[in-house]
Amino acid sequence: MKKSAANKTARKPRADAQRNRQHILEVAKQVFTCRGAVASMDEIAKGARIGPGTLYRHFPTRDDLLAAVYISEVEKLAEAQKRFSANLPPIEALRAWMLVFIDYIAAKKIIAPALNAMAGGPSRVFQQTNRLMEEAAHALASPAVVSGDLRSDVDPMDMLRAIYGISSAGGADDWPAKARRFVDILIQGSKP
Repeated sequence: MKKSAANKTARKPRADAQRNRQHILEVAKQVFTCRGAVASMDEIAKGARIGPGTLYRHFPTRDDLLAAVYISEVEKLAEAQKRFSANLPPIEALRAWMLVFIDYIAAKKIIAPALNAMAGGPSRVFQQTNRLMEEAAHALASPAVVSGDLRSDVDPMDMLRAIYGISSAGGADDWPAKARRFVDILIQGSKP
């Protein structure tokens, strides 16, 4: 007796398939970073040393690939939150994660022109990923409030918005260094 499609459970991709997908995403991120919205799927396939058919099998459209690159960056933030929460005291975990958030902003700024060129715009991708960032920020801030390292009225999303504001305030290339210094100012100002 055959199983229906509804009865089949989704298999987790093999480890080598996951590595290959991650490699494609890293190459795509580099190509989108260098070439922006004009980056071609063929250029990405060539850079990843795979055939175009393999690339299209994983990512049927350029927009699918671009969305996957962006989502992968946000997933790295979520993974970092879990790692820092497990291994660092609450306030140090929050600080470390906010520094990783700066790297995420830098990556987002670089691929923003390509994201903005997506059919229908990037809003569907942003909606999908904003929840992950909010959950990570709150998961880090809550223990810091409980431990007495942060005031209870601190909104971790306001902290992230402030850092994002520094990245947007000017075209200066040194904004990441300024944002890193600002993380400590935010944390210090958020203590009870």
